[in-house]
Amino acid sequence: AKHFVDFKRIRVIGGKGGNGCMSFLSLFKNEYAGPDGGDGGNGGHIVFQADVNTKSLSKVYPIYKGEQGSRGQSKHCHGKNAEPTIVKVPVGTFFRNENSDVLADLAKSGDMFVAARGGAGGKGNYFFLSNDNRAPTTYEEGGFGEEKVYYAEMRIIAHIGLVGFPNAGKSTLLRCLTRARPKIGCYPFTTLYPHLGIVNYDDHEQVSIADIPGLVEGAHLNRGLGFSFLRHVEQCKSLIYVIDLSYKDAIAQLDVLKNELEKYRAGLSEKPHLIVGNKIDLPMSNTNFEKFCSNLKDYKYKIHAISARKNTNIDDLLSSIRLLYDNCSLG
Repeated sequence: AKHFVDFKRIRVIGGKGGNGCMSFLSLFKNEYAGPDGGDGGNGGHIVFQADVNTKSLSKVYPIYKGEQGSRGQSKHCHGKNAEPTIVKVPVGTFFRNENSDVLADLAKSGDMFVAARGGAGGKGNYFFLSNDNRAPTTYEEGGFGEEKVYYAEMRIIAHIGLVGFPNAGKSTLLRCLTRARPKIGCYPFTTLYPHLGIVNYDDHEQVSIADIPGLVEGAHLNRGLGFSFLRHVEQCKSLIYVIDLSYKDAIAQLDVLKNELEKYRAGLSEKPHLIVGNKIDLPMSNTNFEKFCSNLKDYKYKIHAISARKNTNIDDLLSSIRLLYDNCSLG
């Protein structure tokens, strides 16, 4: 499966302006008719545009260079301005500079951000004609375009993010709930990038779910996939904590997950969420699940016990996911 890209470093270079022309007009019976060199065209801008049909930054290149303006010609012919290079990005993409300052936020479809302006076209020698200088030989070369570096980042990558330890079964759960086909393995960090899947309901409502790379203790100190993982969590509207019930101390997993989110950003662990215990089909999982629930007596929502591998209790979970989505949409 192709991985989902929600962050990218992009270098943009505006197009160079066309050079001005140095030319002198020669007519019938007027050999010295004066300067007629035209101006060069302006270089092309680099423009980012929000597009509802673009879902990822995977097709955004790391470098963009604008088109060059056409050079001026004789007989007062000005060069053609270069067309802007328009790059489609998902709605909700924002751009930071190298100092982490937010420079643009494309919140609505059609919003544009001029990332690098093209250089101005050079003036031809006709521009320098004056009463003092009737035969100017001066002309300008086209200006260079702006060159900048931006960090593009998607504000929201999915309605719901799957959060859990490595090898907790998040990718298997995404396969079970959607048509997405992320790589599955019996070793930690099988998933290195987010994968997106869509749950289609009978009323044609679509809910996007992101399989987020696994978290390890100390992620807020950039251990494991660290900041990258936590940034993905921040970009989901709600969460599903996926707990591996094959471990005796399942409650410790939930405590570590919430603690890491809270240390990264206060309030992140309190996003609307569900708690799902996976691998209920394994020996001792039922006992571990009962112990897990006894430690969460104050939790007012249903705690789901599922087996993503054997599709156990998945319909019940889909109903809760829809309820979570509807509550977030209303909020």
